[in-house]
Amino acid sequence: MNDTRKTAAIIGASRALGLGLATEYVHRGWDVIGTVRGSHRTGLHDLADASGGRLTIESLEMTEPEQISALRDRLARHTLDLLFVNAAITRGDVPISDVPTDMFTEVMITNALSPMRVVESLRSLVTPTGTIGVMSSSQGSIALNTRGGQDLYRASKSALNQLMRCYAARHAEDTRTLLLMDPGWVRTELGGPDADLSVEESIPGVVETIESHQGKRGLHFLDYEGQVVPW
Repeated sequence: MNDTRKTAAIIGASRALGLGLATEYVHRGWDVIGTVRGSHRTGLHDLADASGGRLTIESLEMTEPEQISALRDRLARHTLDLLFVNAAITRGDVPISDVPTDMFTEVMITNALSPMRVVESLRSLVTPTGTIGVMSSSQGSIALNTRGGQDLYRASKSALNQLMRCYAARHAEDTRTLLLMDPGWVRTELGGPDADLSVEESIPGVVETIESHQGKRGLHFLDYEGQVVPW
């Protein structure tokens, strides 16, 4: 085994942006641990088959805390250079006054609470010079919200950003780099067919931004072009 090879754990890697991240890191020669929900075959399995052993797959339903704990136990002997949590759902462009309580709860748990549970659980596996990243969105920026719409999704990403700020403050002595990444408006199931970017156009920029900030401790909210996103 090449001791200089780096290891990334991509949480939520079965499709779209997560699969794109796993693909990019495998192509860059990293060892990658990617998680999928359930046992069904995904594009990540095809990537694993072609990876020459550099990609391993773990099962994780991120909204189940006991599954996060079980994943932590399974990965206990690993040292991660990058932990990246990619997970988000949307339930349509519904005014907040019309959002049912169960929908609000589902989106907030998936988009804000669960990613932070993963970060808290797996943080000790990340090397002190490593990076912890979470996929955010410019729609989580309060300063940039001049048009409204997507109320619940925006609120969930703003909550995620705030929780990462709380995390960073609570671990102010931490030497790891903390990133909130905005991938741009990407043509995925979530972004829709009219979005500006393909996954192949967004993800290399995301990875370059992650790489360029390695060793820059503290929390940074950045887009796929390396630009600071206003809070």
